[in-house]
Amino acid sequence: MLARVLSAGVVGIDGYVVTVEADVARGLPSFSMVGLGDHAVREGRDRVASAIRNSGHSFPLERIIVNLAPANIRKAGAGFDLPIAVGILAATGQVETALLKSSIVVGELALDGAVRGVSGVLPMVMAARRAGARRALVPIENAAEAEAGSLEIRPVGSLGAALRVLTGGLADEPPPARPRPRPARALDLRDVRGQATVKRALEIAAGGGHNLLMVGPPGVGKTMLAERLAGILPPLSRDEAVAATVIHSVAGELPAGSGLLASRPFRAPHHTVSEAGLVGGGHLPRPGEASLAHCGVLFLDELPEFRRSALEALRQPIESGSVTVTRAMTTVSFPARFMLVAGMNPCPCGNLGHPRKPCRCTPTAVRRYLARISGPLLDRIDVQVHVGPPSVEELDAAPAGEGTAEVARRVASARAAQARRRGESESLTNARIPAGVLARAVRPTGPAAAAARRTARALDLSARAYHKVLRLSRTIADLAGAREVEPPHVLEAAQYRGLERRLAELLDI
Repeated sequence: MLARVLSAGVVGIDGYVVTVEADVARGLPSFSMVGLGDHAVREGRDRVASAIRNSGHSFPLERIIVNLAPANIRKAGAGFDLPIAVGILAATGQVETALLKSSIVVGELALDGAVRGVSGVLPMVMAARRAGARRALVPIENAAEAEAGSLEIRPVGSLGAALRVLTGGLADEPPPARPRPRPARALDLRDVRGQATVKRALEIAAGGGHNLLMVGPPGVGKTMLAERLAGILPPLSRDEAVAATVIHSVAGELPAGSGLLASRPFRAPHHTVSEAGLVGGGHLPRPGEASLAHCGVLFLDELPEFRRSALEALRQPIESGSVTVTRAMTTVSFPARFMLVAGMNPCPCGNLGHPRKPCRCTPTAVRRYLARISGPLLDRIDVQVHVGPPSVEELDAAPAGEGTAEVARRVASARAAQARRRGESESLTNARIPAGVLARAVRPTGPAAAAARRTARALDLSARAYHKVLRLSRTIADLAGAREVEPPHVLEAAQYRGLERRLAELLDI
């Protein structure tokens, strides 16, 4: 007999429906699988056989063929165990499955018949909804994320529970009650002593979604400042939360039982990360840290210590907001619209320009160290700021200045102004204004436009850097609540493009 069960798989971050066909016929006992499944899929034969027997059903000693269609797409993971088991039992007439035609089934099986969670359930459920399915049987630990897929979710904890659901019954146990997730408590900007200039740069970066580079000696607070950036960013919108959760689901980064991400991602990979680990890749392409930071922050501490190839691979996603990975059999795209925040020392010993500690590096060593960051990559970083050491008096003083809550309100107001001006999603920030509409979107006054041209000539800015000054000035104006960009906004924006000149002055070259 032949039975068909709907399931789903993932290519990149996109789900697709898979039809699991199970044919049980007379012949010598065998169990073969076709349909371009990987090693984990093929190993499912033993898991399925044991789970069926240990769930109180008979595993047929006949010729079994399971096909995973479409056969031209490689299937990966253990999520096909449960639909394969259901298909075999349906084909042998051991269970009536009245709801099979309108349901998708996903889950890994343990040898005792328990259903375990799998990665990528959210995009699978979304694909099933687009295909017209009415309900989804998913592992209990994936139920919370699956609920975001706008489909009727039936959590199951065992093979027996799945069979009862498919005949109109209930699962063994309902999903556990889950309170609405709340964003994690943000670290407060007020905890950082001094550094008023850098805090202002942080606010501007957050206000327009600009990339930020902090250069300064060790221990001056670069990491503390970066960690507090997420707290001043606006909350995730529903669409952003779904997009970010899909990526974390595919990567297996969602904790069991968690639903949509409640706060913006903050990713801080170690400098030994590979190119594939940073931007994505592998034999079966998986999202990297750049995509896991989608709608959030990617923090690269000790920037020159990262592999040159990995840093250069970031150039495309910084510009386009996505990563395209091409393999022999497939091409996938991962969203990667993140804020890049980087920290680095000005020299190998870290003390170049320090007011109290001498630098032990030769000019040649400093040039070699700084050359690890290519000019094209540096050109793509909008805000570049020097971080000096705070004084002892500042360290001993009580927390002063504005905290995260006050700055976050201004950032939210600036983002709202950008959304009104563009008439689009809040995610399209000033940092991503297309060059073709830049002049119309920035709206500088005549004196401001003249100041921008003078700045470009004085600093010998590239076309990209010049446009970044305009975008920065628009953000500064938004933070001030100004309708038009004025000369003071342009002059402040220009201060964040002179880092290379400052380093050259320190080297006396």
